[in-house]
Amino acid sequence: MALLLLLLAAVLPAAAVYLCCVRRHTGSAAAVVQRREPGRAEARGRSPPRSSWAPRLCGTGLRLFVHVANTAFGQICLLPLILRLENLLLMRSLDIHEDPTFIPEVAADITEDKSEAKSTADIIKQLLDARSDSPSNGFSFKGIKDYLECYQSGRLTPSQVAKNIIAVLEDCDKSTPPLRAIVQWDPEQIMLMAEASTTRYRNKCTLSYLDGIPVCLKEEFKVVPYHHRVGTVYLGTEPETEDATVAKKLREAGAIIIGVSNMHELGTGTTGCNPNRYHKIPRNPYKPNHFTGGSSSGSAAAVAAGLCPVAIGTDGGGSVRIPSSFCGVVGLKGTFGRISSHGSLPLTYSTVGVGPMCTSVVDAAIAYSILAGPDPPYPYGLKQPKATLSGMCAPDLKGLKLGVDWTFFKECDEEVLSICEKAVEHLQSLGANVVEVSLPEMEEVQAAHVICILSEMRDFLQPDFNKHFQEMNLDTRANLALASQFTALDYITANRQRTRSIGFLQDIFTTVHCILTPAVPSTAPRIYESDLLTGMNDSGFTVRSMRFMQLGNFTGIPGIVVPIGYSMAGLPIGFQVIAKWCKKINVVCKYFLEQLQFPGQGR
Repeated sequence: MALLLLLLAAVLPAAAVYLCCVRRHTGSAAAVVQRREPGRAEARGRSPPRSSWAPRLCGTGLRLFVHVANTAFGQICLLPLILRLENLLLMRSLDIHEDPTFIPEVAADITEDKSEAKSTADIIKQLLDARSDSPSNGFSFKGIKDYLECYQSGRLTPSQVAKNIIAVLEDCDKSTPPLRAIVQWDPEQIMLMAEASTTRYRNKCTLSYLDGIPVCLKEEFKVVPYHHRVGTVYLGTEPETEDATVAKKLREAGAIIIGVSNMHELGTGTTGCNPNRYHKIPRNPYKPNHFTGGSSSGSAAAVAAGLCPVAIGTDGGGSVRIPSSFCGVVGLKGTFGRISSHGSLPLTYSTVGVGPMCTSVVDAAIAYSILAGPDPPYPYGLKQPKATLSGMCAPDLKGLKLGVDWTFFKECDEEVLSICEKAVEHLQSLGANVVEVSLPEMEEVQAAHVICILSEMRDFLQPDFNKHFQEMNLDTRANLALASQFTALDYITANRQRTRSIGFLQDIFTTVHCILTPAVPSTAPRIYESDLLTGMNDSGFTVRSMRFMQLGNFTGIPGIVVPIGYSMAGLPIGFQVIAKWCKKINVVCKYFLEQLQFPGQGR
């Protein structure tokens, strides 16, 4: 006992001197700081992002991790170690002098096409008339054109279609396993909209090309009269009484809203794994034992399963494009602010975009033409140029320069790479000129995007994290605990990097019209039994699945994902085209008007 007291007497004064008198360096005092010259990419910054390391956690392992992560030991020791292993502390070693860009609003090059004489409606009619009805190697869905032909010929009415959809929704809930694409639907509401559309077709006074077309919206949007749960069990305790802007526009266009679709809880993941009692895990229509992707999981599954040709999702880190790729449908993320997100939960304000998920590029163009445009309650898209589809009817791709960073492009699974290389060759055969480009500092983009999206989510969800911690999924608790590690300096440095990356892209787009990448480096991952009970957390997969998506979300540029083939296991593989800010939708979409004739790998 005396020895112990003597030891304490020696240690306590030394500890007091250290704690009270020795200056503490913020960050890592020994870290080598790399200065970045304004406007000039580092040569070493041209390598692709390195793969992150993290184990796949589920069941008891996930429960234990979440508990430890939210203790003092987890906050001080475990989570900083994970950030280091996943290279998310990279921004702390950089000295960036560009001013930060907190919102990626970039002035558009407004060059109106003086020769354009056709209205958007005329262009859509021409696109629908030109769409091939010939058989294809898979990815053949009933699209908007098919519904319109049935309605206009009188073979079917919207009311008959609505009754069939209601029957299918009932069957989906009873199937083994349940599809779980649509999580809230009301047969009375569906029939009311369908009967109104049937009357308009009878009287030949339809509202738009979406009149009578079944659509669904991600649960992140407010849709009357459904609960705005956003994938949780604690939000949306009362039915909504006001529509989000996109829901309002769809109603005004005469669309039949068949319900709200499933999603990854609070949009915090890319698998769509949501085991809570209101949602359950949606199944990939191609292989029910595989994930749909997320976070707009139910929207992709609904389109791929044939429930509707158009669904609406949100995309903060690939959440429209990743599930579209995994489920073999078309997914479009427009320029930041192009489609209003007013009425959706503002989980992250600087990276998110609203976009349609559709059966074809033409259907995506139709939905885009109706949804895009300024919205007074939504401040970020008020100065955008008019949305137009001019140029989409071009007969070939001659004169178009498409950029490919082959080092970055090849960072994917072998079978994904093989089919995506064939897609590039296909575009060349249509007259496009493929130009090799370099996308600089992609490792920095990866880290900066994660810092921005997680910091903004943690900021918005802080009250929920404290009040509803036990009601959140384990995966959500883990991700928000990790988000708490980022500092104000991390966030500001990440937004300085955004300024650099926007500048680099502006230079690249002076030499090419678009950039090509695979959609996702792999196909949809498998669902395991334990995932159904506790969910799962695989941050390594999450970061990897966003690899080709993050540049678009971080800088606000638009991108479209299209299905081009299948893996040997029969899972869809997607391809991405990304373009300059506010570039007309034709610059992104017209490259794949021939997609149904693409000679990719058959199923």
